[in-house]
Amino acid sequence: MSALHSSAPLEPGAEVDLVVTGIAHGGVGVARHEGRVVFVADAIPGERVRALVTDARKKSFARATTIEVLEASADRREHIWAEAAVTRAPEDRAGGAEFGHISLDRQRSLKAEVLADAMKRFGGVELATEGDEDLPSALAEIVEPAPGFIDDESDAYADTDADTGLHYRTRVRLHVDPETGAVGPYAARSRRVIPVESLPLASQAVNQIAPLADLMPGVETIDLVAPSGDDPRMLLTLAGEKQRSGSADAIREWVEDRGFLVRAGGFWQVHRAAPAVLFTAVRDAVSDLIAEGRFEPGAGNLDLYGGAGLLAAAVAEAAGPGVKIATVESDPSATEDAAENLSEIVGALAHTARVDRHLADLLKAAAPVRDRLRRGTVVLDPPRSGAGNGVTAQLVELSPANIVYVACDPVALARDTKSLRDAGYDLTGLRAFDIFPHTHHFESLAVFQRA
Repeated sequence: MSALHSSAPLEPGAEVDLVVTGIAHGGVGVARHEGRVVFVADAIPGERVRALVTDARKKSFARATTIEVLEASADRREHIWAEAAVTRAPEDRAGGAEFGHISLDRQRSLKAEVLADAMKRFGGVELATEGDEDLPSALAEIVEPAPGFIDDESDAYADTDADTGLHYRTRVRLHVDPETGAVGPYAARSRRVIPVESLPLASQAVNQIAPLADLMPGVETIDLVAPSGDDPRMLLTLAGEKQRSGSADAIREWVEDRGFLVRAGGFWQVHRAAPAVLFTAVRDAVSDLIAEGRFEPGAGNLDLYGGAGLLAAAVAEAAGPGVKIATVESDPSATEDAAENLSEIVGALAHTARVDRHLADLLKAAAPVRDRLRRGTVVLDPPRSGAGNGVTAQLVELSPANIVYVACDPVALARDTKSLRDAGYDLTGLRAFDIFPHTHHFESLAVFQRA
């Protein structure tokens, strides 16, 4: 190591040489400097980098950003987004593609390491051991690549996106500099607007309407939406306003040959293949439960945090139109959409309620209702924070036969896994999907069965 930098103190503005030994939740590398943990951005485990210390307020760890790669990993690639490259000053790097300098195979192995570490430390579940002959390769198989696209014009897609992992986002939020009116994404870990020439993760339809070269004073945010069944559109939030223009407009999305009505400003997966990936994964999980004789169509089946009814529809496709299932969603517009999207399923109901309050009401229900719930299956897709102790405790008290849990945060999933396992549920299936290439994000699906 350079004597000039290896002994530099960990204080903001200092430059230090670091050997990156691991990956942490959030997509940052892990290194040590004189015994203290340093989380370093824009690095790959195995590399030696020179990093700029950006935060040292905590005694237990500091944060830093790579400014020079001294010994590069074989998995380092030219960044897919020039405006986010390590050659730019850290404060001028566009955020949102923090893994854009890493080969796609290695990205997936790093995500799998994060999942395995979270499940071991917080969930008490061992996914892989250090004795594995080729741990990175074994872990990489845990995270499945999402379908990629052969032709951006026709939107025909191939089996994997292993070639580039680009042009998949159908929903992008841009910000406007309040002083200059310039449009762009925020800088990494900042609220500084960075002008960019292109959006390499966004679909061609989004790129075509993105006002990257325009000045838009008086606007705070710009949401670009390119539905699979409607024309692209731009939703604006004006300064001082909370409502986005056009956010309540009804748009059409397609999942395979099934149409879904959703709101332009409502929740929908951003990878254009992600709805089909998760739909299929939940359908397959329920089909497996049916094959095992563990799923009862007429029981009290629930779809919690149900949105526009995507996963409830997956359950119905597996179990047949006679299934009984109730979706629970706090957004009234999404509930209206779910009612429309599930209208062909006679036994489907859509409730507008907070999940915890709805479960509290169910816990007060009469014995026959509680019995139906106990024989049922719960599908849930909670926010990034997970179901949490409160909702998990309510689920344990309801005691459904099966729980199919879709998660966008591995640590939250792991914590809820521990709660469910401690309460007598067995984790019988776990899959993960790389539907956010070039970022640290991924989705997981876990299946729990009451022992």
